[in-house]
Amino acid sequence: MFLRKISGPRAVTLPDGSILTRADLPPADTRRWVASRKAKVVRAIAYGLITRESALKLYSLSDEELTEWMKALADHGEQALKVTALQKFRQP
Repeated sequence: MFLRKISGPRAVTLPDGSILTRADLPPADTRRWVASRKAKVVRAIAYGLITRESALKLYSLSDEELTEWMKALADHGEQALKVTALQKFRQP
């Protein structure tokens, strides 16, 4: 079996004991960003699976968009990443 050379780890263990691998991340051509996909990308960055710069490039995200995802997940959890709940969790 051939493993492609990558920088960084292939898998990380999250605080809840679950394992997040590169295979668990959304595909690079993702256009429909649901809350669970956003959360996986943010957790992958937070726990060192991928770098912030590589995520921005891979998923064609703006820096502001990714920053908002990270802030929403940290402040309110995965529910705040839902587009329909955006107004509910936005601070005035």
